[in-house]
Amino acid sequence: MRKACAVAGVTVLVVAGAGVAGVPGAVGASGGGGGDGRPDLSRFYTQKIKWAACTGDTEAMAEATGGAEDIRCGHVTVPIDYAKPGAGTVDVQMIRMKSSTSGKPRGSLLLNFGGPGGPGVSALAGAQKDFGFLSKDYDVVSFDPRGVGRSAPVSCGDAEESTGPASGGAEDAAAVLKEMREVAKECAARSGPVLPHMGTVNVSRDMDVMRQALGDKKLNYLGFSYGTRLGAVYAAQFPKKVGRMALDGVDTLTEPVAAQSLATAEGRQTALDNFLTWCTGNAGCVFGTDSRAARQSMVRLIQEMDEMPLRSMSGEEFTGQDVVGVLGQALYSRQAWPALSQALGALLADGDPRALIRMSGGLAHTAVREEVPGDNMAAALMAVNCADDPDRPDAARIEKEVGRLQKEFDAASPVFGKSMLTPVLLCFGRPPGTTYIREEVRDVQTPKLLLVGTRGDPATPYRWTEETARRLGPQAVVLDNKGDGHTGYLGSECVQDKVNGFLLYGETPKTGSSCAAE
Repeated sequence: MRKACAVAGVTVLVVAGAGVAGVPGAVGASGGGGGDGRPDLSRFYTQKIKWAACTGDTEAMAEATGGAEDIRCGHVTVPIDYAKPGAGTVDVQMIRMKSSTSGKPRGSLLLNFGGPGGPGVSALAGAQKDFGFLSKDYDVVSFDPRGVGRSAPVSCGDAEESTGPASGGAEDAAAVLKEMREVAKECAARSGPVLPHMGTVNVSRDMDVMRQALGDKKLNYLGFSYGTRLGAVYAAQFPKKVGRMALDGVDTLTEPVAAQSLATAEGRQTALDNFLTWCTGNAGCVFGTDSRAARQSMVRLIQEMDEMPLRSMSGEEFTGQDVVGVLGQALYSRQAWPALSQALGALLADGDPRALIRMSGGLAHTAVREEVPGDNMAAALMAVNCADDPDRPDAARIEKEVGRLQKEFDAASPVFGKSMLTPVLLCFGRPPGTTYIREEVRDVQTPKLLLVGTRGDPATPYRWTEETARRLGPQAVVLDNKGDGHTGYLGSECVQDKVNGFLLYGETPKTGSSCAAE
């Protein structure tokens, strides 16, 4: 369960449940309708995108990171419910970085930066240089998925922030579950009609509408983190429409939300241990020279700040869980470790959290602030993950197991366990999600797919790359990145060269290919 920046270095962590048991008319189809009994989607598949200058925060970010002259914004209109296309629509906001080729570009390359809940428009506006090489032959395009950013953003207000795992017996567990039901109601009240139709299955269908509107016969795609789940679902729904597809930081297609959260807690704890070992091996580390003592100090710091938060001049609190949130982002990339060490030093030595707060703003996907609720990323993440997960244990089972889950998550990570258990409970009170991803996304009949797994990835463990490759079948080719960090494209020149070669020139690495740690 990824809560933020999918790509390290990109300046960018009745209710939801798609309820899509099947995907009518999706496999290899465009449009549909007529005498075959499928809903008529032709009006969505005949639209053209009207590109225009970006405005507001997006324009300012583009100017600051590479210029806005080659950046344009637009949108496609998609049905809220593909089974009832006349029952309302959503405008999915898009951004295009025009190809720099002097000739005719190959077409479009669609990017998804992960999340779920990460806005692609602001992410690409702030990362033009990172994808400039790919623009030699492609118009590079990204988008805010339905419910995210400017695309009918969902929100739960501050309801999710007030929740947390129970701390005691059955009475505490029952109280938490009651609170979860209230959160679900608040999310529904604030989010509007798109909320019950969130989820990867519907976003994948939206991508096919985008492909057609962009004028591409095939979808060329680069997905990071959660974006790999989205790419895999598209490959299963529209195998005949797949062009060149690269998936970096590969997500699971089979594990329930609880297992995903536990794996992420374990991965982040390993990354934190590695950071503290690195820090204590360098002069000036605020934690001293003993890595074991440093781990104990980190746990103690978070506990003390949860009990007695720091307060700003305006009265806002900075808690131990706020520190955990910053750690979760900064540990995605070794490049952030020196800055993290300095920020923690300021906090411990002077009680000054400002550097950590700045890191939080710089490492998360940069949300477009205009007309976007502050909790949109968190609300969208939960809506999508719950919509993709068909498991919904009843209240009696959760009340019985919550104590065990607490111990399991605390054992996996004394730092991240609490924050990663809360999202598991937040699916309670929401309808069961789709079974399509677990049951149908397998053995795809597409051109070769390039899957990149990083051995030291704190968010998407390498085993997910191997498992997903087996699920997708012989068309999936794995590139083994021996390095650290979440995803490999921007952290490894070797990975970037191989992904670029695949997307630009169709050069598929041999099975068993790897990139050494850099």
